[in-house]
Order: sequence, then structure tokens, then C-alpha cells
Amino acid sequence: MNLWNQFRLPFLVFLFSASILTMVQLMVDPPMLLLERFLPGSGWIEILLVTSYGALVAYHMKDPLKVQAWRRYTWFTFSVVFFTQLTIGLAGHDKFLMSGELHLPVPMMILAGPIYRGQISVMTILFISTVILSGPAWCSHLCYFGALDSMASKGKTEKGPLHKKMPLKATMMLLVIGATLTLRLTGVPPFTATLLALGFGITGIGIILILSRKQGRMVHCTAYCPIGTIVNYARFINPFRMVIDNDLCTNCMICTRTCKYDALNKQDILNRKPGITCTLCGDCIADCHAGAIKYKFPGLSSASAKNLWLFITISLHAATLALARI
Repeated sequence: MNLWNQFRLPFLVFLFSASILTMVQLMVDPPMLLLERFLPGSGWIEILLVTSYGALVAYHMKDPLKVQAWRRYTWFTFSVVFFTQLTIGLAGHDKFLMSGELHLPVPMMILAGPIYRGQISVMTILFISTVILSGPAWCSHLCYFGALDSMASKGKTEKGPLHKKMPLKATMMLLVIGATLTLRLTGVPPFTATLLALGFGITGIGIILILSRKQGRMVHCTAYCPIGTIVNYARFINPFRMVIDNDLCTNCMICTRTCKYDALNKQDILNRKPGITCTLCGDCIADCHAGAIKYKFPGLSSASAKNLWLFITISLHAATLALARI
């Protein structure tokens, strides 16, 4: 029984991510799995490799003390794989691109691209699926820009809270939607629209390299990215929550230095509820010596809620690792 408890989560992640990728392998044409594009039948090898990776991640992340480190490792791996495939694709090897056509790799394009083109992309479908299944996990495990923001903000957060971040984010999102609609309705050519989107992405990188490093928190993700804004509000359609146990919390405020998403400020702790920018990443749990910060899901204990969220999120991470290409 102890052996089963130790390997249950990795085994379930292996099965679930394998089922997702098996459906893709059998039902999608042209092939979405990268190896299948080069050698028919080799997609099954990729499925085995990716799902084994997911099981390994689950084995380590079931330990709260390892979540912070392994989330950084896996998120960085995701970003490296994504941008490596993109670089090779740009070098002329179209099989490394999802459709053989380039779409700008800026998270904002998940929102703006479908509005401008009038059609939903694969990345948009992946994004919506993750929000429905695991709430805000996109912003803590799957976004290729978020991994860069996380690395830039490495270390303890010593600064005060980011004031008025949500009005700023909402304004940014509305500006992106309004600007994209204007570009489409006025017939602005794709090349010009792409240049504008590129400028938005370069500005975001500047925020990551300057402000996130200086603040010790993910300023790009919490105050600039419109996709992050959608996640912040849309995550409430998902039943997973992070809560602060009123009977256990000692108001020590140690967790405020851990949260990179500006969701555990002093007022949030006193309110016994993480802020709206919480991504359920779980980094704070290991630093809460009182054990007051917990996952919550209707009808489940906090331990079971945590394992269920990890099961869904790591499975999605593994599957998306094989599917997320431009």
C-alpha cells in the first residue's frame, strides 16, 4: 500500500497524459506530434518519452518541499523546448512549426491573433482547455514567456505590493482588444499588425529584464500581460482554490517573500485569502511553517485537492510540451 501511495500520482499522470496524446496521434491529421512528422509511427515513441517525463515530474512535485525547484526546472524546460523548435523552424525546417506558417510567439497573440484573423488557433484551444481544467495553471506552468519572467524574478521578494496592478492589467487587455479590432476593421495588412505585436512583445521582455529583476516579482505576468488578466478572472470557473486557514495562520508574513505573483501581500494574509493574481503554483506552501496555506476543492481534503490539482496540471504540462508549437 505504501508503494502504491508513493507511485499513484506519477502512474495516473502517465496514463492521463498518454490518453490525451494518444487521441491526438490517432485523430489529428496532419500529425501534431513532432517525431511523427519525420517518421510515421514514431509518434508513439514521443508519447512514451513525454508521459514518462510527466510521471517523473509528478513523483518529485508531490513533495511540497520540492515544488518550487521542480516547477522552475519543468517550466524552464518547457520554454527551452518551445523556443528551440521555433528557432529551428525559422531556420527553414517547417516541420518544427505547427502549421508550417509562422505566428508571432507573444502570449498576447493568443488573444489578439484570433480576433485579427477571425479564427481560433491551436494555442488558443490549449489555453482555454487549461483554464477550464486547472484554473490559472497556464500562468505558473505553461506560458513560455512566464518562464522567463520567473527566472528574472528569482530570489526572495522584498519589495512592497504592486499597487493598482489589476486596473492596469484590465486597461492593457482592453487596449489590446480595441487595437486589434481596429486593425482588422480598417484593413491594416498582417505585416504591419505583426510589427505592432512585436513591439508589444519586446516591451514585455524589457519589463521582464528590468522591472521583474528589480522588484523580485513577476511584473510582466502580474501587471502587463493581457493573457494573465484573462486567467485572473476566468480561473473562477474552475473549482480549485488556495486558502489560508484562519486557525493555523500566525501572521508571520514569511510567505509574502515567496509569492512571485504579488498574491500574498500583508492585506491578503489578514483577509485569509490569496489575491486575485494567485496561480495556485504552491511555492508558498513549503515556506508556511504553520501549514496554513492549503489547496481546496469541494468535497476533498486539502491533501487530496493538492494531488488532484497536480495530477491535472502536470498531465497538461506534459501533453502541452508535445503540442505547444507555433
